[in-house]
Amino acid sequence: MRGLISMLLIITASAMAADEHRHIKFHPVPGSDGSLPFSDAVQVGRTLYLAGKLGNIAGTRELAEGGIQGQTRQTMQHIKDAVERYGSSMDQVVKCTVFLADMAEWGAMNEVYVSFFPNHKPARSAVGVNGLALDARVEIECIAALPMPQRKHRRMRARE
Repeated sequence: MRGLISMLLIITASAMAADEHRHIKFHPVPGSDGSLPFSDAVQVGRTLYLAGKLGNIAGTRELAEGGIQGQTRQTMQHIKDAVERYGSSMDQVVKCTVFLADMAEWGAMNEVYVSFFPNHKPARSAVGVNGLALDARVEIECIAALPMPQRKHRRMRARE
């Protein structure tokens, strides 16, 4: 009997964990009319997948000044704003992929990139590409963990 109860508890806990991972939430691009062919972010369970970010000035199609470093700074600010908007932080970013129009700009990009991760450096890939949207120098996409929800603790009363 004990074995059966233990088995049922394990199955129930597994099903609850599986339900958490099946939950998918699509976050539209802020300020868009829904016509863009992608989401700003997609949350699957406790993982947040961000769409690639460019170094454009927020709300415009104009790229930030300052070449690769100016665009990287603006790109990283967009990433920071997005992870915070959806309940995470830069300390919770676990993976980034950097797309560079010119791999020779890797060092200059990296100088700015690392300043956004003072505590923990996420895993990262960097690849050279032939053309980015808006003729940008850099695009970066990230994956971040979301904190566990806070649970209210119930005080147990002693039985009399």
